[in-house]
Amino acid sequence: MAHVTVEGGEVVVRLGLREGLAARRRQVRVPVSALREVHVERSWWRVLRGRAGSGTWSPGRCSGVRNRPDGEDFVAVKAQSTVLCLELAEGAPFRRVAVSVPDPERAERTVHDAMPQEPGPETGPRPEPGPPDPPRRPPLQHEGGTVDDHGRLPGVPSRTGSGTGRPPLDAERVERANADRVRHDHVVRPQDRPEPPGAAG
Repeated sequence: MAHVTVEGGEVVVRLGLREGLAARRRQVRVPVSALREVHVERSWWRVLRGRAGSGTWSPGRCSGVRNRPDGEDFVAVKAQSTVLCLELAEGAPFRRVAVSVPDPERAERTVHDAMPQEPGPETGPRPEPGPPDPPRRPPLQHEGGTVDDHGRLPGVPSRTGSGTGRPPLDAERVERANADRVRHDHVVRPQDRPEPPGAAG
C-alpha cells in the first residue's frame, strides 16, 4: 500500500513495491497549494474515473494514470480497500490522486491540516464598504408582481381619481396660481333682486 506524508510545501505519496512497479513510478508529489479537498472513499471502484491510460489494470488491483476530458487522475488502489482521495486544482499534475493507504483516516487528517485555510469572518480583513444598493422598485404585474404601471398596490386609490388619499395642497403653489386671477365680489344689488311672486301690478 501507499504511504502519504506532507514534506514542506508538498504532499508526497510513496507507493509500495507492487504499486510502484505497476504504475512505473515510485512516488507522486503534488503542491499543498493545489489541494482543494481531501476525503476517504469506502468503495474503491468509485475512484476509477475516465479511461484507462498507462499503468496496470488487473482485476482487483489498478495502478496508473486515467485520462479524463479535464485532465488526468492517478490511482493506486486494490479491491476491498479504503481509498484516500486528493482533489486538486486545475494546473496541478493531476486532477485527483486516489491511493489505498493502511490508515486512511489518519492520512486524511495529516493532509487536511496542511491545506491552506481561508480566513474566517472573525480573522479575515473587513471588506471596504461599498456604495449602498439603490432602492428596488416592486415588480410590476407583467413581471409577476401586484403593482400597476404607476407603482400602486391593489386598493390604493388613484391620485387622478376621486381624490381620496390625495396629499394636501401646496399653499405657495396655490397662491402663485391665483395671483393673476380677477376676482369679483358676489354682491347682489337691490335692483338685481328678483321680485317675489305676486308683487307685480
